[in-house]
Amino acid sequence: MLSTPEITQTMCGEKGKRERMDTVLEAAKVLRDAANELSHSLLKDCKQIDWIYNPLDYAWAPHQEWIRRFAGNGAATLLVGMNPGHGMGNTGVPFGCPEQVREFLSITDLKVHQPPAIHPKRTVYGLECPKPEVSGRRIWSFLAAHYGSPEEVSKHIYIVNHCPLWMFNEAGQNITPDKLTGAAAKKLKEICDRHLRTVVNEMGITRVIGVGRYAQKQAAAIFSDIDVDWVPHPSPASPFANRNGGADWRTAFSDVLGI
Repeated sequence: MLSTPEITQTMCGEKGKRERMDTVLEAAKVLRDAANELSHSLLKDCKQIDWIYNPLDYAWAPHQEWIRRFAGNGAATLLVGMNPGHGMGNTGVPFGCPEQVREFLSITDLKVHQPPAIHPKRTVYGLECPKPEVSGRRIWSFLAAHYGSPEEVSKHIYIVNHCPLWMFNEAGQNITPDKLTGAAAKKLKEICDRHLRTVVNEMGITRVIGVGRYAQKQAAAIFSDIDVDWVPHPSPASPFANRNGGADWRTAFSDVLGI
């Protein structure tokens, strides 16, 4: 049976957990709405893109579940990706390979709506999407093997993307934020930086790891008082990530995490 001081400490811990989660959730709402407001200007000003999906909007239900379950559990290390791809584009979870979201994170049976306009080559299937995302599978399968459960992962590591928008050209090719130019692109970076700063400050993050050089560069420009490192991106388009059946990338990931 817990003593009174132990009960008080537990209650304070739970309150702190809820407060962290609530702040991260509110920051995501602010980012979601700001990105929606900016989308028209981005399409007008940035000739590189013809389509924009905002998973924080149409896949808000699973994204909200991700934050509620895992943002308040004490992680001190933050993995930062560039922007959504196929995984988060369908599941609303950063690097959210659909099979990993369903089977490891157990985020299921939540409604994923549709973007306002659908590119014929970029169908959104939601959480039941049958197509895996290799990058997300590599990250989450590694973390699952090491930590055993998503709750244990979230005591050490949390994941966000710097930019919330999944963007592509008329041919359906992914266009990453580093390719964008102009005033609207500058504004997008500002709102993304603000969100990342809030997550780091409110969660008490002491180390940021960029997944790829772009994410590391964005984080390093924001934070001067915490450690900012990087890990090579696990994309199947990366020769390093594919080398030795992915073993070299797993070693690099393990080394940078220190596990």
